[in-house]
This record gives sequence, structure tokens and C-alpha cells, in this order.
Amino acid sequence: MIETLAAPQDVRVDDLSASALLALARDRKAAEDRAAADLLEVAARWADLHPPESIHSAVAFTVPGCEHEEPIAGEGCPLVAEFCVAELGAVLGISTMAAKRLIGHALELRHRLPRLWAQVQSGRVPAWRARSVAEATIHATPALTREAAGWVDSQVAAVAGRIGPAQLDRLVAETIKRFELALPDPAGDPEDGWQHVDPRHATIDTQDVHYAGTMRLEAELDLADALDLDRALAHGAATLAALGSVERLDARRAKALGDLARTQTALDLHAQGTTDTRAQDGLPIAREVVLHAHFAATATNDADGTTHTLFGATGRLEEGQRLVMLDQVKAWCGDTRTKVTIKPVIDLTAELTTPGYDIPDRIREQVALRDRTCVFPWCSRPARGCDIDHVIPYAADADAEGRPQPGPTTTSNLAALCRRHHRLKTHSPWRYTVTGPGAFEWTSPHGHRFRRDPSGSTALDDPPPVPLPRRP
Repeated sequence: MIETLAAPQDVRVDDLSASALLALARDRKAAEDRAAADLLEVAARWADLHPPESIHSAVAFTVPGCEHEEPIAGEGCPLVAEFCVAELGAVLGISTMAAKRLIGHALELRHRLPRLWAQVQSGRVPAWRARSVAEATIHATPALTREAAGWVDSQVAAVAGRIGPAQLDRLVAETIKRFELALPDPAGDPEDGWQHVDPRHATIDTQDVHYAGTMRLEAELDLADALDLDRALAHGAATLAALGSVERLDARRAKALGDLARTQTALDLHAQGTTDTRAQDGLPIAREVVLHAHFAATATNDADGTTHTLFGATGRLEEGQRLVMLDQVKAWCGDTRTKVTIKPVIDLTAELTTPGYDIPDRIREQVALRDRTCVFPWCSRPARGCDIDHVIPYAADADAEGRPQPGPTTTSNLAALCRRHHRLKTHSPWRYTVTGPGAFEWTSPHGHRFRRDPSGSTALDDPPPVPLPRRP
């Protein structure tokens, strides 16, 4: 069972010697590792309490789109009732997806990597390192059988979990070959024994936008493709330099890569004539990226009464919820063959309403701009990809029965919910209410309350604490 860690004694760090500081650091790190191991045990036990059979107590179990069995770990691990994941995540202050990974890692370790699990619980291997192994065995392609995962477990446990990402990748690849795991070859004969792990990918981390307005791209390419791309980037960087660019080589190569995505618009500079003639050369628009940038605007009047609108130097980019510079947006729009669409300004404080259940585009846009993301606690799914939910359900038969509509289609009764949390709200005991413009209060099945507003998510007063049994 789980032991409640004693509260640390008050320590004045300024009064400690160098040796005492090292001892305190070691003590706190050991406590952190112990807490992380306990959290994995808690996650596994939480899954035990919510098997798929627990769904049968839900009234809406047979409703299409309702809760379903949720496999979150590898073959041989128990299934978990999907909706239990959100409450654990909310209490921990993490997203539902992060809680899903936590439970999945705990089950993978306990059921398919038992040696590593035992080492985590004994304190020999830190939880973060064991979770990296579980992540690899859960998502290996092709999927690892229970026997194959067990072999990985034996190899990793033999070195007490001291294995890096590159070594782990090689170990998983070796396991796939050793156990003759294979994906079907769509272009070959299945009887040929074809098997391999295809490492090719091109991944852009759209969730991590640098303050300078850049994103990280990582790719694994075919050898010939990689060499061709390298030559294209070298040629593009040289072309930009010949056209007068004084940027460093790495910046010119990065710009050349973007130029390739836009069908080499920089080469338009070789053409003679004005921008108008280039725009009429029959080539398609090269840049049509949809970005939603919001800048504060101030109206000023000249002495002759002419009104000008001045925009702030910085604003907010919806994509990634990041800072964006006005000069940066001007540069994006100034590239050749760029399509620019100006959206009308929407007053987020206005109360928009419409009869009936369907939500018109103008109200949908207002709600998306107001909420920015799904309004479930700690969910970061962009609002533009969410459903628009009636917080108080719309009653289709209200008009026919001659009674007021309890859930009108109006701004103050609408919220952005991603499909997962929309289903959670509809088919589980989770409930939420509107407490202000863009502000909502959620109550979990066990009575925990959370506030979500434009500033983020906050845990409110919890139910009375439950005494925890001590570890024997």
C-alpha cells in the first residue's frame, strides 16, 4: 500500500554548509523518485478500480458515442474504462492525454515489464527511465507480443534500467527481428518473410513554438532523398546569398527549405517586371497558410480629422498560443504570391443568440476566439477543432410544449469542448456551469471542483481528505 510521506522539516538553506546542501539535495531527489514510483502504483490501482465492466453501471452505456473499452497499453494488459482517465488527470493537474500515458505506462510496467516494475518500486530505477522503456514497448511498430516485451524487460533489467534512447531503439529493433514480428508488405508476397522497421518520418513539433516564431523539424529520410534535399538546400542558400541576403548560412538553408514548400518563390526575384506582372504569370498562389493573429488596435486622429488605426508591436498567435511580432506578420504577408485574408473584428463581449439548436458561423467563431482551447480542465486542444457545446442542454421539445428554452443557443450558454470531453460531459457524471464570460466551473464524479477561465485551469476546494494507509 501507499505510505504518506512525512512533511519535510523547516530548513533554512542559507544556514547549510556545502556538505549539508549536497545531503539535502540527495534526500529531496530520493523523495521525488519515491513519489514518482508511488504515483505509478496509484495509477495502476486506479485502473484496477475501473475495468470495462464498471461501464455497465452507467445508464448511457448503450448510447452510441458513449464510454467504451480503452486499450492504453500492450498485449496482455487489462483494459480500462475510458472516462476514469479524465478525473485522475484533473486531480493531478495534467491533461487527459497525459493521464492516459501515465496509466498506460503503469500497466505496461506492471504486466509486461515486471522486472523493471520491481526495480522502480524498490528504488533501483527512477520512474522516468522506466516510463521511457514502457513508452517504447507500447508504441513499437510492429506491436510487441507479451513474450517480446518480456525479453526487452530482461535486457533492460539486467543493467538496472541504465539505457539511453538510442540503445533502447536498437533493442526494440533487435526484439522485432528476434521474435520475427513483421508488418504485411503491401507490395510483396507475405510468404517472403518480409520484415523491417521503417524509420522514415518528417515531424514538425507544432506544440513548441520558439519565442522567435520558429518550430523544430525532425526527419529521417531515405538516403537518396536526404542527399537530394541537402543539395537543394545548399543551392537555395547560395541563391539567396547571390540575391543579396546577408543572413548566416544556417538561416538561409532554413529559409530555402520553406521556399521549397512554396514551390521556390525566391526564384521569382530572377524575373523582370513588377509584382503585378509576377502575380499574372499563371503560377498558383504559393503561400496560403491559415494563421489567426490578434493585435491590440488603437485609433488616433490627425489634426485634419483623419482617423488612423495603430497596431501594437506584439500580439498573440492562436496556433501554439504564442507571442507573435507585428513585423514578423508583415514579412510573412510580403512574400510573393501570398494570399492574405482579413477577417472582420468580432466583439467578444457581445451576447450573440440565435433561435433553434444549430450554431451559425458567427457565433461559432466568437466562442472559438473567446475560449481559445477546449474548456475542460488542463485540456489544450485548440477551440477551432472542438465541438461547440450547449452547457445547459438544448431541449428540442420546449417550443412544442410551450415552455421557455432551458438551453438557448446563445454565447453565454456555449463552450468549446473537444470530442473526448464533449462525450465525457454528455455520458458521465462530470458536470460544469458558466461562472462568467469564458469562465467555467467543473465538478468531477468524486466531487473535486476545477475552474477554467482564459488564464488557465485551477483546482478549487477539494472534498475532505481521505487518510492514506501506510506502507507495511
